[in-house]
Amino acid sequence: MTQQTFSIGELAKTLDITPRSIRFYEEQGLLNPDRQGQNRIYHKKDKVRLKLILRGKRLGFSLAETKTLFDLYDSHQNSRIQLEAMLLMTEQKRQHMLQQLEDIQMLMNELDEVESRCKEELTALTQGKSA
Repeated sequence: MTQQTFSIGELAKTLDITPRSIRFYEEQGLLNPDRQGQNRIYHKKDKVRLKLILRGKRLGFSLAETKTLFDLYDSHQNSRIQLEAMLLMTEQKRQHMLQQLEDIQMLMNELDEVESRCKEELTALTQGKSA
């Protein structure tokens, strides 16, 4: 049975990203396609890795963090080590996001205060002019 392969264009179209993005991930050491002359040949594992890269980006993980997970998998292939690293990274990401959420809520409260004061002053000015 032959293994399904993809060209860079096919892979890009399938995952709705640009070939340039795929080449960038390759330059960062996240993908390592086979080559036939100048052509890159991607396998199912490359497609899976690319999906994981995109999911990591959506979750806010840096490419360096994603590469760390890939390196752990490639060197150990022991899911325990990779899962422990992922749990730690997830907890750190969660703490960072909770801090951001708290910061945003403080800013929203400050904006509410400023808006309220401006409305009060505008009302006072408007009522003062018509009197």
